Amino acid sequence: MKVYYHDNTAEDQRLDHDSGVEVPAEAVANLGVLAYNFTGPSALDEVDALAISRDYKNRDVITISPESMGDVYEEKVKTFYKEHLHEDEEIRYIVEGEGFFDVRDGQDRWVRLKMDAGDLIILPPGIYHRFSTTSTNYIKAMRLFKDEPKWTPLARPCDDNKYRVEYLQSIKAN
Repeated sequence: MKVYYHDNTAEDQRLDHDSGVEVPAEAVANLGVLAYNFTGPSALDEVDALAISRDYKNRDVITISPESMGDVYEEKVKTFYKEHLHEDEEIRYIVEGEGFFDVRDGQDRWVRLKMDAGDLIILPPGIYHRFSTTSTNYIKAMRLFKDEPKWTPLARPCDDNKYRVEYLQSIKAN
């Protein structure tokens, strides 16, 4: 997984937007973001073990591409790219393809995580983030859920949200 600061240009969200400044793994971990890579014949067993250890009971697999989504593809990708947070931890495992997760750091800068097949990310509740496919326009991802599958984004600003407040307190402690 490649991690760097987003260059903040407004060009197509599916471009790399690499500022040339890498973000160290420790800085990403200090944001509460956990990143793993599970490849090879035991990859799904490792994902299963992680899911069990974090009490995740459900999952689904989503394919995001023009071929799989048809006419709604462009609209959906733009929706995923709107800055938001969730009140639940978010786990995504990339099965095929590639995509970007952008998260806000403590100074409100975008940190871009370019994820490829085998990469897994855990985002804490309350972190502002967004997602986009890359210019390949294809990603197949496993979404893991503690209970029934749900995806409820809360658009920024929602700084007074309980989970946002708790998240900010947790990163100040780092």
